[in-house]
Amino acid sequence: MRKQKIVIIGAGIVGASMAYQLAKRNQDVTVIERHPAPAREVTEKSFAWIHTTHRTAPQYWHLYDAALEEYYALQQELPELKIHWNGALTWGNTDPREHHCVQKLNRKQVEELEPNLKEYPDHAMFASQEGAVDPIGVTELLLNKAREHGAKIQFGTNVTELQQEGSRLVGVHTSNGFLETDVVVLAAGTGVTGLCEPLGFPVPVTPSPSILIQMKTANRLIRTLISNAQFEARQLTDHTLLAAEDYIDESEENGPDAVGKRAFETLRRSLKGGDQLKLESIRVGMRPMPEDSYPIVGFHDYIEGLYLTVMHSAITLAPLVARLAASEIIDRESRNELEPCRLSRFKDLPGDDPAAYRTKPSGMETGTNI
Repeated sequence: MRKQKIVIIGAGIVGASMAYQLAKRNQDVTVIERHPAPAREVTEKSFAWIHTTHRTAPQYWHLYDAALEEYYALQQELPELKIHWNGALTWGNTDPREHHCVQKLNRKQVEELEPNLKEYPDHAMFASQEGAVDPIGVTELLLNKAREHGAKIQFGTNVTELQQEGSRLVGVHTSNGFLETDVVVLAAGTGVTGLCEPLGFPVPVTPSPSILIQMKTANRLIRTLISNAQFEARQLTDHTLLAAEDYIDESEENGPDAVGKRAFETLRRSLKGGDQLKLESIRVGMRPMPEDSYPIVGFHDYIEGLYLTVMHSAITLAPLVARLAASEIIDRESRNELEPCRLSRFKDLPGDDPAAYRTKPSGMETGTNI
Protein backbone atom coordinates (compact mmCIF):
# COMPACT_ATOMS: atom_id res chain seq x y z
CA MET A 1 0.00 0.00 0.00
CA ARG A 2 1.51 3.31 -1.11
CA LYS A 3 1.58 6.08 1.47
CA GLN A 4 -0.19 9.05 -0.07
CA LYS A 5 0.03 12.74 0.75
CA ILE A 6 -3.55 13.68 1.58
CA VAL A 7 -4.71 17.18 2.45
CA ILE A 8 -8.12 17.53 4.10
CA ILE A 9 -9.66 20.98 3.91
CA GLY A 10 -11.97 21.56 6.87
CA ALA A 11 -11.83 20.45 10.51
CA GLY A 12 -15.49 19.95 11.27
CA ILE A 13 -17.01 16.56 12.02
CA VAL A 14 -16.53 15.39 8.41
CA GLY A 15 -12.90 16.49 8.11
CA ALA A 16 -12.05 15.07 11.55
CA SER A 17 -13.68 11.74 10.69
CA MET A 18 -11.75 11.59 7.41
CA ALA A 19 -8.48 12.47 9.15
CA TYR A 20 -8.91 9.71 11.71
CA GLN A 21 -9.82 7.02 9.19
CA LEU A 22 -7.00 7.94 6.80
CA ALA A 23 -4.29 8.49 9.42
CA LYS A 24 -4.92 5.20 11.20
CA ARG A 25 -4.30 3.50 7.84
CA ASN A 26 -0.83 5.04 7.64
CA GLN A 27 -1.51 7.84 5.18
CA ASP A 28 0.39 11.16 5.25
CA VAL A 29 -2.49 13.37 6.39
CA THR A 30 -2.61 17.14 6.82
CA VAL A 31 -5.79 18.92 7.92
CA ILE A 32 -6.17 22.59 7.06
CA GLU A 33 -8.63 24.72 9.02
CA ARG A 34 -9.03 28.48 8.73
CA HIS A 35 -10.30 28.85 12.30
CA PRO A 36 -8.01 28.63 15.35
CA ALA A 37 -9.82 25.52 16.62
CA PRO A 38 -11.89 22.65 15.18
CA ALA A 39 -15.66 22.54 14.67
CA ARG A 40 -16.06 26.31 14.54
CA GLU A 41 -18.46 26.47 11.59
CA VAL A 42 -21.66 24.44 11.27
CA THR A 43 -20.48 21.54 13.48
CA GLU A 44 -20.49 23.55 16.69
CA LYS A 45 -23.99 24.81 15.88
CA SER A 46 -25.39 21.36 15.22
CA PHE A 47 -28.21 19.85 17.24
CA ALA A 48 -26.13 16.67 16.82
CA TRP A 49 -28.95 14.15 16.67
CA ILE A 50 -27.85 10.76 15.34
CA HIS A 51 -31.07 10.62 13.37
CA THR A 52 -31.33 7.44 11.32
CA THR A 53 -35.09 6.93 10.95
CA HIS A 54 -36.20 10.16 9.30
CA ARG A 55 -37.96 9.80 5.97
CA THR A 56 -35.47 9.62 3.15
CA ALA A 57 -35.21 8.21 -0.37
CA PRO A 58 -34.96 4.39 -0.37
CA GLN A 59 -31.59 4.40 -2.14
CA TYR A 60 -30.07 5.99 0.98
CA TRP A 61 -31.70 3.78 3.61
CA HIS A 62 -28.67 1.50 3.79
CA LEU A 63 -26.45 4.41 4.85
CA TYR A 64 -28.74 5.50 7.65
CA ASP A 65 -29.29 1.91 8.77
CA ALA A 66 -25.52 1.38 8.95
CA ALA A 67 -24.84 4.70 10.70
CA LEU A 68 -25.92 3.40 14.11
CA GLU A 69 -23.73 0.31 13.84
CA GLU A 70 -20.84 2.54 12.83
CA TYR A 71 -21.24 4.67 15.95
CA TYR A 72 -21.44 1.57 18.15
CA ALA A 73 -18.25 0.24 16.56
CA LEU A 74 -16.51 3.62 16.91
CA GLN A 75 -17.46 3.77 20.57
CA GLN A 76 -15.89 0.34 21.10
CA GLU A 77 -12.77 1.52 19.29
CA LEU A 78 -12.62 4.84 21.18
CA PRO A 79 -13.96 4.33 24.73
CA GLU A 80 -13.55 8.07 25.37
CA LEU A 81 -16.31 8.77 22.84
CA LYS A 82 -19.41 9.84 24.75
CA ILE A 83 -22.74 9.17 23.05
CA HIS A 84 -26.08 9.78 24.75
CA TRP A 85 -28.09 6.71 23.72
CA ASN A 86 -31.34 8.01 25.18
CA GLY A 87 -33.58 7.48 22.15
CA ALA A 88 -35.70 9.98 20.23
CA LEU A 89 -39.36 10.64 20.99
CA THR A 90 -41.46 12.23 18.22
CA TRP A 91 -45.10 13.21 17.73
CA GLY A 92 -47.25 15.78 16.03
CA ASN A 93 -44.93 16.25 13.06
CA THR A 94 -43.51 13.97 10.38
CA ASP A 95 -43.43 10.39 11.64
CA PRO A 96 -40.16 8.47 11.26
CA ARG A 97 -39.94 5.83 8.58
CA GLU A 98 -40.82 2.29 9.52
CA HIS A 99 -37.84 0.74 11.23
CA HIS A 100 -37.26 -2.11 13.64
CA CYS A 101 -36.05 0.27 16.36
CA VAL A 102 -39.16 2.49 16.19
CA GLN A 103 -42.10 1.64 18.42
CA LYS A 104 -45.44 3.32 19.04
CA LEU A 105 -46.00 4.40 22.63
CA ASN A 106 -49.24 5.26 24.39
CA ARG A 107 -49.73 8.27 26.64
CA LYS A 108 -48.78 6.40 29.83
CA GLN A 109 -45.55 5.16 28.29
CA VAL A 110 -44.66 8.67 27.14
CA GLU A 111 -45.29 9.97 30.66
CA GLU A 112 -42.93 7.35 32.06
CA LEU A 113 -40.21 8.35 29.62
CA GLU A 114 -40.65 12.10 30.04
CA PRO A 115 -42.15 12.96 33.44
CA ASN A 116 -41.42 16.68 33.14
CA LEU A 117 -43.80 17.48 30.29
CA LYS A 118 -46.90 19.51 31.13
CA GLU A 119 -48.95 18.09 28.24
CA TYR A 120 -48.83 14.65 26.66
CA PRO A 121 -49.89 13.25 23.29
CA ASP A 122 -52.19 10.25 23.03
CA HIS A 123 -49.37 8.42 21.30
CA ALA A 124 -45.82 9.02 20.11
CA MET A 125 -43.10 7.22 18.18
CA PHE A 126 -39.94 6.23 20.03
CA ALA A 127 -36.69 5.39 18.21
CA SER A 128 -35.01 3.63 21.11
CA GLN A 129 -31.58 3.20 19.51
CA GLU A 130 -31.02 6.77 18.37
CA GLY A 131 -28.76 9.11 20.25
CA ALA A 132 -26.91 12.40 20.27
CA VAL A 133 -23.40 13.68 20.84
CA ASP A 134 -21.47 16.75 21.85
CA PRO A 135 -20.40 17.79 18.32
CA ILE A 136 -17.33 19.73 19.42
CA GLY A 137 -16.19 16.99 21.78
CA VAL A 138 -16.49 14.29 19.11
CA THR A 139 -14.62 16.39 16.55
CA GLU A 140 -11.80 17.19 18.96
CA LEU A 141 -11.49 13.53 19.95
CA LEU A 142 -11.24 12.34 16.34
CA LEU A 143 -8.61 14.95 15.51
CA ASN A 144 -6.58 14.07 18.58
CA LYS A 145 -6.69 10.40 17.62
CA ALA A 146 -5.69 11.30 14.07
CA ARG A 147 -2.68 13.17 15.52
CA GLU A 148 -1.71 10.07 17.48
CA HIS A 149 -1.55 8.27 14.14
CA GLY A 150 0.69 10.96 12.67
CA ALA A 151 -1.75 13.45 11.16
CA LYS A 152 -0.76 17.11 11.10
CA ILE A 153 -3.32 19.84 11.85
CA GLN A 154 -2.84 23.41 10.64
CA PHE A 155 -5.27 25.77 12.37
CA GLY A 156 -5.59 29.42 11.42
CA THR A 157 -4.66 28.57 7.84
CA ASN A 158 -6.54 29.76 4.77
CA VAL A 159 -6.64 27.86 1.50
CA THR A 160 -6.04 30.33 -1.31
CA GLU A 161 -5.97 28.03 -4.34
CA LEU A 162 -6.03 24.41 -5.46
CA GLN A 163 -3.10 23.84 -7.83
CA GLN A 164 -4.04 21.95 -10.97
CA GLU A 165 -1.75 20.59 -13.69
CA GLY A 166 -3.75 19.37 -16.64
CA SER A 167 -6.49 17.16 -15.27
CA ARG A 168 -4.77 16.51 -11.95
CA LEU A 169 -4.63 18.33 -8.61
CA VAL A 170 -1.03 18.50 -7.45
CA GLY A 171 -1.19 20.74 -4.41
CA VAL A 172 -2.81 23.33 -2.21
CA HIS A 173 -1.74 26.94 -1.79
CA THR A 174 -2.35 28.20 1.75
CA SER A 175 -1.57 31.25 3.84
CA ASN A 176 1.28 29.18 5.34
CA GLY A 177 2.73 28.00 2.04
CA PHE A 178 2.30 25.32 -0.60
CA LEU A 179 1.49 21.67 0.13
CA GLU A 180 2.11 19.01 -2.48
CA THR A 181 -0.68 16.43 -2.61
CA ASP A 182 -1.72 13.11 -4.07
CA VAL A 183 -5.32 13.63 -2.95
CA VAL A 184 -7.26 16.66 -1.73
CA VAL A 185 -10.34 15.90 0.37
CA LEU A 186 -12.86 18.73 0.41
CA ALA A 187 -14.64 18.68 3.77
CA ALA A 188 -15.21 22.42 3.89
CA GLY A 189 -19.01 22.45 4.03
CA THR A 190 -20.46 25.42 2.17
CA GLY A 191 -16.90 26.49 1.31
CA VAL A 192 -16.66 23.64 -1.20
CA THR A 193 -18.42 25.66 -3.90
CA GLY A 194 -15.90 28.50 -3.76
CA LEU A 195 -12.96 26.11 -3.86
CA CYS A 196 -14.31 24.24 -6.88
CA GLU A 197 -15.44 27.16 -9.03
CA PRO A 198 -11.90 28.14 -10.13
CA LEU A 199 -11.41 24.56 -11.33
CA GLY A 200 -14.24 25.06 -13.80
CA PHE A 201 -17.01 22.95 -12.29
CA PRO A 202 -19.86 23.70 -9.92
CA VAL A 203 -20.93 21.71 -6.89
CA PRO A 204 -24.69 22.07 -6.31
CA VAL A 205 -24.50 22.95 -2.61
CA THR A 206 -26.14 25.95 -0.95
CA PRO A 207 -26.14 27.22 2.65
CA SER A 208 -29.16 26.01 4.63
CA PRO A 209 -29.36 28.02 7.85
CA SER A 210 -30.60 26.52 11.09
CA ILE A 211 -30.90 27.94 14.58
CA LEU A 212 -29.47 26.40 17.75
CA ILE A 213 -30.64 27.69 21.12
CA GLN A 214 -28.64 26.88 24.22
CA MET A 215 -30.07 27.20 27.73
CA LYS A 216 -28.84 26.65 31.26
CA THR A 217 -30.89 24.63 33.72
CA ALA A 218 -30.43 23.67 37.37
CA ASN A 219 -31.10 20.00 36.62
CA ARG A 220 -32.07 17.61 33.82
CA LEU A 221 -35.56 18.33 32.48
CA ILE A 222 -35.55 16.10 29.38
CA ARG A 223 -34.49 12.44 29.39
CA THR A 224 -34.75 11.56 25.70
CA LEU A 225 -34.51 13.71 22.60
CA ILE A 226 -37.95 15.24 21.91
CA SER A 227 -39.15 16.37 18.49
CA ASN A 228 -42.73 17.57 18.04
CA ALA A 229 -44.69 20.34 16.39
CA GLN A 230 -43.94 22.74 19.27
CA PHE A 231 -40.24 22.19 19.90
CA GLU A 232 -37.17 20.05 19.29
CA ALA A 233 -34.96 19.76 22.35
CA ARG A 234 -32.52 17.60 24.27
CA GLN A 235 -30.09 17.81 27.16
CA LEU A 236 -26.47 18.29 26.17
CA THR A 237 -25.47 17.88 29.81
CA ASP A 238 -27.39 17.80 33.09
CA HIS A 239 -27.16 21.58 33.16
CA THR A 240 -27.32 22.49 29.46
CA LEU A 241 -30.41 22.14 27.28
CA LEU A 242 -30.38 22.55 23.50
CA ALA A 243 -33.23 23.38 21.14
CA ALA A 244 -33.23 23.50 17.34
CA GLU A 245 -35.43 25.64 15.10
CA ASP A 246 -35.79 26.33 11.40
CA TYR A 247 -34.44 29.59 10.08
CA ILE A 248 -37.11 31.91 8.63
CA ASP A 249 -35.56 35.24 7.60
CA GLU A 250 -33.67 38.25 8.94
CA SER A 251 -36.70 40.37 9.81
CA GLU A 252 -37.21 41.72 13.30
CA GLU A 253 -40.27 39.49 13.72
CA ASN A 254 -38.81 36.26 12.31
CA GLY A 255 -35.06 36.71 12.59
CA PRO A 256 -32.90 34.22 14.51
CA ASP A 257 -33.13 36.13 17.80
CA ALA A 258 -36.92 36.29 17.61
CA VAL A 259 -37.24 32.63 16.65
CA GLY A 260 -34.80 31.60 19.37
CA LYS A 261 -36.60 33.58 22.06
CA ARG A 262 -39.94 32.09 21.04
CA ALA A 263 -38.44 28.61 21.29
CA PHE A 264 -37.06 29.48 24.72
CA GLU A 265 -40.47 30.67 25.93
CA THR A 266 -42.16 27.57 24.48
CA LEU A 267 -39.87 25.32 26.51
CA ARG A 268 -40.42 27.37 29.65
CA ARG A 269 -44.16 26.83 29.23
CA SER A 270 -43.94 23.19 28.17
CA LEU A 271 -41.71 21.75 30.88
CA LYS A 272 -42.26 21.32 34.59
CA GLY A 273 -39.49 23.38 36.08
CA GLY A 274 -39.18 25.30 32.83
CA ASP A 275 -39.16 28.57 34.75
CA GLN A 276 -35.60 27.73 35.83
CA LEU A 277 -34.33 27.87 32.25
CA LYS A 278 -31.91 30.67 31.40
CA LEU A 279 -31.21 31.62 27.81
CA GLU A 280 -27.50 31.38 27.06
CA SER A 281 -27.08 31.76 23.30
CA ILE A 282 -28.84 31.78 19.92
CA ARG A 283 -26.63 30.84 16.98
CA VAL A 284 -27.14 30.26 13.27
CA GLY A 285 -25.37 27.42 11.52
CA MET A 286 -25.00 27.33 7.74
CA ARG A 287 -25.48 23.68 6.85
CA PRO A 288 -24.07 22.61 3.46
CA MET A 289 -27.18 21.37 1.64
CA PRO A 290 -26.76 19.53 -1.67
CA GLU A 291 -29.41 20.35 -4.25
CA ASP A 292 -31.34 17.13 -3.57
CA SER A 293 -30.50 17.11 0.18
CA TYR A 294 -28.38 13.95 -0.03
CA PRO A 295 -24.59 13.52 0.37
CA ILE A 296 -22.06 14.21 -2.36
CA VAL A 297 -19.14 11.84 -1.85
CA GLY A 298 -16.42 10.50 -4.12
CA PHE A 299 -13.61 11.25 -6.54
CA HIS A 300 -14.42 13.81 -9.19
CA ASP A 301 -14.96 12.11 -12.53
CA TYR A 302 -12.59 14.35 -14.49
CA ILE A 303 -10.16 15.89 -11.99
CA GLU A 304 -7.72 13.35 -10.65
CA GLY A 305 -6.86 13.62 -7.00
CA LEU A 306 -9.99 15.51 -5.91
CA TYR A 307 -12.33 13.82 -3.44
CA LEU A 308 -15.61 15.43 -2.32
CA THR A 309 -17.27 14.92 1.08
CA VAL A 310 -20.33 17.13 1.49
CA MET A 311 -23.32 15.96 3.46
CA HIS A 312 -26.31 16.60 5.59
CA SER A 313 -26.78 15.23 8.15
CA ALA A 314 -23.06 15.20 8.80
CA ILE A 315 -23.32 14.20 12.46
CA THR A 316 -25.27 11.08 11.54
CA LEU A 317 -23.28 10.04 8.49
CA ALA A 318 -19.70 11.29 8.96
CA PRO A 319 -18.17 8.27 10.76
CA LEU A 320 -19.63 5.77 8.28
CA VAL A 321 -18.96 7.80 5.15
CA ALA A 322 -15.41 8.57 6.30
CA ARG A 323 -14.56 4.89 6.69
CA LEU A 324 -15.98 4.05 3.26
CA ALA A 325 -14.33 7.07 1.66
CA ALA A 326 -10.97 6.22 3.21
CA SER A 327 -11.27 2.78 1.65
CA GLU A 328 -11.86 4.33 -1.77
CA ILE A 329 -8.94 6.74 -1.42
CA ILE A 330 -6.44 4.19 -0.12
CA ASP A 331 -7.48 0.98 -1.89
CA ARG A 332 -8.73 2.66 -5.07
CA GLU A 333 -11.75 0.41 -5.08
CA SER A 334 -15.24 1.80 -5.51
CA ARG A 335 -17.57 1.19 -2.57
CA ASN A 336 -21.05 0.29 -3.75
CA GLU A 337 -22.54 1.80 -0.59
CA LEU A 338 -21.53 5.25 -1.83
CA GLU A 339 -22.82 4.93 -5.40
CA PRO A 340 -26.01 6.99 -4.76
CA CYS A 341 -23.79 9.82 -3.46
CA ARG A 342 -21.78 10.59 -6.60
CA LEU A 343 -21.61 14.10 -8.02
CA SER A 344 -22.38 12.59 -11.44
CA ARG A 345 -26.04 12.12 -10.46
CA PHE A 346 -26.53 15.82 -11.12
CA LYS A 347 -26.83 15.90 -14.87
CA ASP A 348 -25.87 18.84 -17.10
CA LEU A 349 -24.28 20.95 -14.41
CA PRO A 350 -23.64 24.42 -15.90
CA GLY A 351 -20.01 25.14 -16.58
CA ASP A 352 -18.88 21.52 -16.28
CA ASP A 353 -17.18 20.62 -19.54
CA PRO A 354 -16.02 16.99 -19.44
CA ALA A 355 -13.92 17.57 -22.55
CA ALA A 356 -11.62 19.71 -20.46
CA TYR A 357 -10.64 16.80 -18.25
CA ARG A 358 -9.52 13.24 -18.49
CA THR A 359 -12.36 10.76 -18.79
CA LYS A 360 -11.61 8.94 -15.54
CA PRO A 361 -9.29 9.24 -12.54
CA SER A 362 -6.40 6.83 -12.89
CA GLY A 363 -5.71 3.86 -10.65
CA MET A 364 -9.31 2.78 -10.04
CA GLU A 365 -9.80 -0.97 -10.09
CA THR A 366 -13.42 -0.92 -11.20
CA GLY A 367 -15.33 0.74 -14.00
CA THR A 368 -17.74 2.43 -11.63
CA ASN A 369 -17.73 6.23 -11.61
CA ILE A 370 -16.45 7.49 -8.32
